[in-house]
Amino acid sequence: MSPQQAPEATQEAVINALGAFLAAPPEGTPPEVVEALTLMGGNPKDPLPPRLFFEAVEQSPLAISITDARATILYANRAFETLTGYDRTEVLGRNESILSNRATPESIYRHLWRTLEQRQPWTGTLVNRTKGGEDYLAELTIAPVLDRSGALRYFLGMHRDVTKVHELEAAVRQQKARVETVLDAAPALIVLLDHEGRIILDNQEYKKLLGDLRGREPLEVLRAALREQVGVDVLEAGVSGQGFKNLEVGIEVPGGGGPRWFVCSATPVEESDVSARSYFGRASGGEHRVLLLANEVTSRRREIERSHLENLRARLAEQQRMHGMREALAAAIYQIQVPLNVISAAASMLRGGAANIDTLAGMLDQISHSGQRALDTLTSALPEEPREPGALVNVNELLRQVLELETDRLLANGVVVDWRPAAVLPEFTSHKDQLRALFKHLVDNAIHALCESGRAQRELRLCTRRVDDGVEVEIEDNGSGIAPEDRYRVFEPFFIGWRQRRGHAGMGLALAQEIVNAHGGSIEVDSEAVAGCRVRLLLNTLSQER
Repeated sequence: MSPQQAPEATQEAVINALGAFLAAPPEGTPPEVVEALTLMGGNPKDPLPPRLFFEAVEQSPLAISITDARATILYANRAFETLTGYDRTEVLGRNESILSNRATPESIYRHLWRTLEQRQPWTGTLVNRTKGGEDYLAELTIAPVLDRSGALRYFLGMHRDVTKVHELEAAVRQQKARVETVLDAAPALIVLLDHEGRIILDNQEYKKLLGDLRGREPLEVLRAALREQVGVDVLEAGVSGQGFKNLEVGIEVPGGGGPRWFVCSATPVEESDVSARSYFGRASGGEHRVLLLANEVTSRRREIERSHLENLRARLAEQQRMHGMREALAAAIYQIQVPLNVISAAASMLRGGAANIDTLAGMLDQISHSGQRALDTLTSALPEEPREPGALVNVNELLRQVLELETDRLLANGVVVDWRPAAVLPEFTSHKDQLRALFKHLVDNAIHALCESGRAQRELRLCTRRVDDGVEVEIEDNGSGIAPEDRYRVFEPFFIGWRQRRGHAGMGLALAQEIVNAHGGSIEVDSEAVAGCRVRLLLNTLSQER
């Protein structure tokens, strides 16, 4: 028999001896010994072989060790050897503390021993170290083993490596923290609901609105606003799987100085079944969730309203100026009739030979007086030019503002705008209102030309580019164009080239040239335009403070 086979043969002999002993215990054998061995054997009529208990422990996938009351190791199974890296011969007779890496808090050990001293099993997690020096998390259960008198004699320890489980749980917690950080940093209100409308998750923007609403739940306020203003219910749309996008609603916030506006979107979310039934893929229907996003657009909304109000004010001011000028012109026309009548009467008297020097002199005085009154009326009707300080301007911004002002008119006349601004333009000192009026007049002229042309397809192109330290602007339309002989005449005062002359004084391009000259630039009608008209401007900084 080899040395390796000797222990097994000895164990076999011992087991056989125990079996024979239990079959016919000798006279005088203590009853407790027979009872203990019988319990190990199981059913007395059909006793389990004692070796089965040993092999069950030895082959267990859990690391099992048995110690005495002082935690000195008396036995360790094969799984213990595999997990710790120690051969059982290296640990027998040594304290279980050889597995500690000293990273477990002392409070854990104190709780462990208090529990065991109370004859209660203890379950917890310790940081252990293998023979090779690698740390691992041990999920450990220690059960006290008592003798017949209740005295604590042994400890049965079972533990397994849960390092991977811990790493996975830590990764999940870290991912959850990342998601919460992203949600809280998002500038939009985000809230996740279950199928009954209960809040599962929200972010900081939601909590801020909760504070602004002074305790009223933002979800209920937004749901009510969507139902009343748009006719959509968040929960119904989400649970049905339809959802919605970019619906704008306003809500009243206490002390907010007017309604606050939100663009809302609801996205249905289907969560998988996490019950035990779903482990092998036989899952029932998952839970329906609804993700609600609400992006506040109050500032943008108020800016749009402010722009509309300014546009309205500008239009009203323009109407008032036009009304005042019409009244002044009507009064001047009425007053001019007087000297014209006098002139007509004088001419008749001269032709009839009834005029004399004194009569004609009186008539001339009357003509002079009436003409002066008409001139004064027209002069007083001229609006006073406001004094505007020079400021840095961006031509692209001014042109964009003019296009916004002209949007309604462009749409009403079916004009397609091709807007090609330079990516970067130099800013220069100018009078914003003057340049804005210049661009508006040129765009108005282009729209008028397109309407007179009768074309079905009407196009307006605006282009800007940098030229040295200045800016070049081109405004082009595919209207009726300007005759070659009128390319320079259009800049003369009172020149009117429109077929419909009513409402035009012929001063627009003359004033435009004056504004361009003040900026040390130029304005011209491009003779190379094939169809329609192309006006080219070159603008620089103000040559002097006007």
